[in-house]
Amino acid sequence: MYDTILIAAALFDKGSSTRSMIEKAEDLVNPGGRVILVHVLDEIPKYAAAHVPRTHMSDHQRKVRDQLDQLAAGIKGAKAEVVVRSGTASVGILGTAREKKADLIMIASHKPGLSDYLIGSTAARVVRHAETSVLVLR
Repeated sequence: MYDTILIAAALFDKGSSTRSMIEKAEDLVNPGGRVILVHVLDEIPKYAAAHVPRTHMSDHQRKVRDQLDQLAAGIKGAKAEVVVRSGTASVGILGTAREKKADLIMIASHKPGLSDYLIGSTAARVVRHAETSVLVLR
């Protein structure tokens, strides 16, 4: 059992992989523990950011936070937190895990291609560099 579980929340699949990770986390978290949903937004390169309205980025971040808040509201048996960061996915996930002192990181893996044969590239980097246990779900 774990006191703090960090879930790397993917929203591209309408949150279905995140929902299945939440269900597993509810079984693994200690009573009164925490489940943290983290989503890392890719940074837009500086040359492109100049052409994107600032309101577009803040609107997108707000929509992501709203989706995560809805998912977090359904978590049973644990305190839920939401973190939205910008940057490289693996760096943001690992940084949040360190900051929040997570006991377990849960991350989904897509069907791999040749470049990341066993698990997805973000999941592979998280597994390789994590300072705590990682549960990869497919």
